[in-house]
This record gives sequence, structure tokens and C-alpha cells, in this order.
Amino acid sequence: MLCFAGPTRAHEVTPTIADFDVSEGQIAFVLRMNIEAFVAGIDLDGRADTDTSDKSTDYDLLRNMEQDELKPMVRLFLEDWIPDLQLDAGGPVAVQLESLTIPEVGDAELPRSSVLVLSGDVPRSSLYLNLTWPKRSGAVVLRQNGVEEPYTGYLLGGARSPAIALKGGAVQSGWQVFQNYLPVGFDHILPKGLDHILFVLGLYFLSVRMAPLLWQVTTFTIAHSITLALGALGLVTVDPAIVEPLIAASIVFVAVENIFARRLHAWRTFVILGFGLLHGLGFASVLGEFGLPSDQIVPALLGFNAGVELGQLTVIAIAYGALGYWFGKHPKYRGRVAIPASLTIALIGGYWFYERVFL
Repeated sequence: MLCFAGPTRAHEVTPTIADFDVSEGQIAFVLRMNIEAFVAGIDLDGRADTDTSDKSTDYDLLRNMEQDELKPMVRLFLEDWIPDLQLDAGGPVAVQLESLTIPEVGDAELPRSSVLVLSGDVPRSSLYLNLTWPKRSGAVVLRQNGVEEPYTGYLLGGARSPAIALKGGAVQSGWQVFQNYLPVGFDHILPKGLDHILFVLGLYFLSVRMAPLLWQVTTFTIAHSITLALGALGLVTVDPAIVEPLIAASIVFVAVENIFARRLHAWRTFVILGFGLLHGLGFASVLGEFGLPSDQIVPALLGFNAGVELGQLTVIAIAYGALGYWFGKHPKYRGRVAIPASLTIALIGGYWFYERVFL
């Protein structure tokens, strides 16, 4: 096993992990979350990076606060937020904060994962539980503990879970797991995967002919599927500090080559294969945040990968509908569209490479 564990970038929006169990008429919720983003008032629904919010400055200030200074602000925030965390077990279930753990301030480039423990009374006669995750709270991975065949699900802000059997048996079928992980993969491309979007666009702008595009996309898909599976299963993990700059470099490479090459060379296919392996590790790090159901690993991987492919195909379809269909056959398409677009992509990728290595 290769193991170079590494962190998520501080401004990247990650899902909340919510573990719960019900015992002796009591429900206990353990939430692992980037609490500073919540306190800052950032709308996390559909957001990939906190820097895109007008409250990112407040977020940065909160991330540098010591525990004793931040805790009162968190408790004040939770007074309004917890009532929006709606639980229903044959009737409303009120929960309250039992404990709050905020890690010490460390590397400002790393996000802090604070731990909140909530508890409440559940009628002993209750058989099922529903959770409505608050709007503006981004995604949550909801995991049931302490029973056989536990429930694991993925909810977006404002969404309501299905009825979860409190005594277990709510384990999802393979098809249900596939369906749950499909939007996770798609969401990582659209709208959150700007670096992957630019790489796919770099492939697209090489030529208006379909054959080169199909060769490139197929090669890229095979490559990232391999490392996605290996990375998600924990067989290969590489520090994002290594992977992320190389992903940026891959964007620069394909974009610059578009400027100087008019057709698909055989060696570009092998280069894309290598870059695809890198992108798969990036996908795996995202999937690792959600976890894989131990008894449904294959459907989860297939669902996530299918979501990624749908996202990539959507990017290509949008590019073709906006540019290729209308201007692709124009004799000046390459000079006025493909080359300027590739140059722009290369500049963005170059900045990202510099940022991820030196800043």
C-alpha cells in the first residue's frame, strides 16, 4: 500500500458527517463539521469554495480564533440553527447541545473539524426516524450506528431523509446506493470541480472532430476510474499537496498543446492516461470524505464514477452547444475560439499551479 496522507484545502467546502444512534429512549448525534463556515453565515448549498462567498473574510478570521474565543460565538449560532435540524420520530424530537469540541488553531491552511454532540428524548414506542437537514448547511453524510443493517445516506441542505428504522434493517439496496452516490460524483464536477471542468475543456478544444475527443475522454475515463477505485478502497493514497499541483499542471499541458498541435498525437494519449490517474486520486479524496458502505462498496463506486462521467459529458455538451455547434466549422474557429480559450485555460491552470506550490 502506498500511503501519503494529506489534508483538504481550508477553503474547500466539505460535507458534515453526522453519526447517530438511539438507545434507551435517547438519541445521540455526533456532528463533525467545519463550524466556522456556519458561524460566518456562508450559504453552503451548492458551494464548492468559501472564497466565492462575500463572507469569506469573516470565515478566515474565525478559523484563526482560539477555542475559548470562538466557542461563545458557536453556541450563539447553534441557538438558531439547532431548531432547524428537524427530527421526527412519530412526532417532533427536540435536541440540545451536550458538548462542543473545537480543535486548537494550527496550520491556517487546514480546516478544523469541530465535533458537536446533540441529544434528545425519543419515544420508546417509535420505530422510525426522519431528519430534515437545515437549508444553507451544505451536504451531510448521515450514518446510523449501533444496529444491524444500518442506514447511510447523503442529504443536501433542506432535504428530508427517508424513514429510518430505529432497530436497523434500513440498509439500502445496491440500486439505492448507486442512486445516492450518483449526485455526489456529478456534484464534484458541476458545479464544484472547476479544475476538472477546465481539464475536460482542454481535451475538447484540441479539435472539432469527434474521434480525437472520444479517444481522449475514453483514455481519461479508464485512467481515473482505476485510481478512483484504488484510492477509495484505501489501497493508494497520495498527499493532496502532491496531487493538486500536478492536476493544475495537467490543465496547463493539454491547453498549451492545443495551441501548437492541430491533431491528436499518439503520445498525448499516454500523457492523458497519466494525468487521468492523478485526477482519479483527486476524485478518491472527495469520495473518502463521504465514506463507502462496507457492504455496498461496488454500487457506491459505480454510482460516484457514473456521476463524474455524467458531469464530464455535460461539460462537453455545454461547450459544444455554446461554441462547437455554431462555430465549429468556421475556418477561423481555431484561431478565434479554440486557441484563445486554450490560452485562458493555460493561464488559469498556471496560476493554480503556482498557488498550490508556493502560496
